[in-house]
Amino acid sequence: MQVLSLQNTKLVLALVAAGAIGGMGGSLLHNVSEARAAAPLVNTATTPATPMALPDFSQITTQYGPAVVNISVTSVAKSGSDDAETAQHPQRDDPFGNDPFFEFFRRFQQGQGQGGVPGQKEAPTRSQGSGFIVSADGIVMTNAHVVKDAKEVVVKLTDRREFVAKVLGADPKTDIAVLKIDAKNLPVATIGKSSDLKVGEWVLAIGSPYGFENTVTAGVVSAKGRSLPDDSAVPFIQTDAAVNPGNSGGPLFNSRGEVIGINSQIYSRTGGYQGLSFAIPMDLAGKVKDQIVAHGKVEHARLGVSVQEVNQALADSFKLDKPEGALVSSVEKDGPASKAGLEPGDVIRKVDGHAVVSSGDLPAVISQDAPGNKVKLDVWRKGAALEIEAKLGNANDKPVQVATSKEAASQGRLGLALRPLQPEELRAAGVPNGLLIESSAGPAANAGVESGDVLLAINGTPVKSIEQVKIAVAKSDKSIALLILRAGDTIFVPVRMG
Repeated sequence: MQVLSLQNTKLVLALVAAGAIGGMGGSLLHNVSEARAAAPLVNTATTPATPMALPDFSQITTQYGPAVVNISVTSVAKSGSDDAETAQHPQRDDPFGNDPFFEFFRRFQQGQGQGGVPGQKEAPTRSQGSGFIVSADGIVMTNAHVVKDAKEVVVKLTDRREFVAKVLGADPKTDIAVLKIDAKNLPVATIGKSSDLKVGEWVLAIGSPYGFENTVTAGVVSAKGRSLPDDSAVPFIQTDAAVNPGNSGGPLFNSRGEVIGINSQIYSRTGGYQGLSFAIPMDLAGKVKDQIVAHGKVEHARLGVSVQEVNQALADSFKLDKPEGALVSSVEKDGPASKAGLEPGDVIRKVDGHAVVSSGDLPAVISQDAPGNKVKLDVWRKGAALEIEAKLGNANDKPVQVATSKEAASQGRLGLALRPLQPEELRAAGVPNGLLIESSAGPAANAGVESGDVLLAINGTPVKSIEQVKIAVAKSDKSIALLILRAGDTIFVPVRMG
């Protein structure tokens, strides 16, 4: 599935350094002192006192900690390149770091680069991450970015033994990698179901932040199904467990000692922990691992549409009762969506019964399916609901981008100077219809419409004449959605009507 944006997002994903993650998890709950255990949760005048319990993660750490490993990676980066600089200065300020409007989701592999000298083409870099053993014969899971471009990968166990590992495969789309070491009778982590995880539940992380091996940290699940602006297709588990550079690839345990996630990213402006950590759900990671072990690669499904967020202005334009779903801004020619009958202006609200609340939910759901499978899409088109069945294609590692609210900003009466496109202009643009925007002012300009853009449709209806535009504007109430073509990309821009 392909998702395009009008402009490149300034959200920056930077690799930073360390080796394991701290988290929460535990197998036992112990009662605190009698006085504290008897502390009431609500007014004792109306409700009997309820004992309080705090988690004790010591048994999880003792029993499953030996299955957590430290991963050391040696790779080669060209001196002066971004990769070499990132490895050499993993926590330096980002050029956008002082802008309060930009957030940074950072992966947290610890780099210890050997800086190159002028004229040197390549320089060795060393970094660390974490992982965990999932089978006694030496299968290890970690993040794909931990072993990216690796020349040598060394896995170190808690008993201090070290093994040179083979990378069986890596999937950048989900950030999962699988390693194999030549060893037997190894301690193994117990795998749980991330789908059973609840917001507010205690979790535990074990890893090597800043190279401090087997560090344990704890927190709670603060959200589920998070879509991040990193072109991934992962519904992340969000926690407040302290995670720092070097925790990449480490396990996230629940209170029963089961691995329910793989720590992958953090929210940070500095490279350090700031209260938001993100883990890949184990239900997804397990499927990826099985494909890599069986085939050495992973196949993801693709729908073949570009989508963007539905904000309130677009919801008003398309007469939706609330701003939810994935708005189709373009459909790949002869792709799965095109063959199924999807059109620009459709709003996909469910996939096989699973709700699509934000546009990022769509690639997360589709990419977890298998190419060739059929899915049922609940679609909103021109004020009516319909169901469409689509046969999914193969993603083939095509990039996925989600238009952000900033790129599809809602402003709100048109102020456009338009003229019909000449036949040769239509051919050059590769579109069957459209009007050239010669100048933009007022609400349209405020919404981000520029001179040189091509107006393709209004509220999902293709436009071929200026008269059509006038009629559509006259019928509009709060806002109007313009389908714009710019530099080969299409996106709906909502304009608030005066």
